[in-house]
Amino acid sequence: MELDRASLRNTIYNLYVKEHEELGTEGAYRLLDEARRWDLSKTLKKGGVIVFPHAGIADCGHQIAAAVHACLDSCADRVIVLSVLHAFTQEMEDARVRVAQGGDVRKETLWGIQGTGIEGPRQEWRNDHALYSFRYLWAAETARRGIRGPEVIERYPYLAGGKPEILPGIDELAKLAEDAVIVSTADPFHHGIGYNTPPDEALYPLEGGLDLARETIQEGIDILAAGDYWGYNQHCVRAKSDARDAGQVFRYLRGPMTGTILDLSYTDSTDMYQAPPPTWVAGALIEWKLA
Repeated sequence: MELDRASLRNTIYNLYVKEHEELGTEGAYRLLDEARRWDLSKTLKKGGVIVFPHAGIADCGHQIAAAVHACLDSCADRVIVLSVLHAFTQEMEDARVRVAQGGDVRKETLWGIQGTGIEGPRQEWRNDHALYSFRYLWAAETARRGIRGPEVIERYPYLAGGKPEILPGIDELAKLAEDAVIVSTADPFHHGIGYNTPPDEALYPLEGGLDLARETIQEGIDILAAGDYWGYNQHCVRAKSDARDAGQVFRYLRGPMTGTILDLSYTDSTDMYQAPPPTWVAGALIEWKLA
């Protein structure tokens, strides 16, 4: 049965609204305080990248909060957030499949970078949920500190296709990145029956699933660290990772880096996909340091 992508987008959006209402300001502060176990500001100051998830805020909000603190504590004047752009239309999914099968990205109308301040016909980023929790925690922490905070520029690359260097808008983004810190969001491992994992291969998170997630995510980190953009693109297809475009772009912008998984969590997605368990997504806080 074909996935109703528009309906799924609305389901996810409504779920996020509900989760944030339940969290409230005090809950946001609790996550922000919990995230103080990490100080990642030095990594950003030195040109590295912090990758945070965008799954359920109750499960991975502390990881998102760590990225918020890293940005604010870096004292940067500008923050670039490289985000996933989910395929919530069949047109977007079809383009993704064609590129993954070796199609020419230059023939795709969706090829390029969307985001704040970019005019044009492609504005799919406005309906994406990937930065909903980041914005929420950012607003909570800047209000608590009584500061405005640095300029935040959101960028949503789509169809890097193993060639981030020719992505339309990449030169402008590289210029912006010269005096900015970079963070990115990704859910790098989706698993289970709702994500079309064969039932006899589907693992529950605490029964080997998270071990598989860690191993798979590390495999992707190693491929991207080596600068193998096409290999990383195809890894993301296999791992059901939504990091394929943003990952290629930040690696291209910053050059050789090494990545480390600092924390791993998971969110159950059975209700979201109305699928039997196990159906879940792994959330990871990943630190990328310049090599």
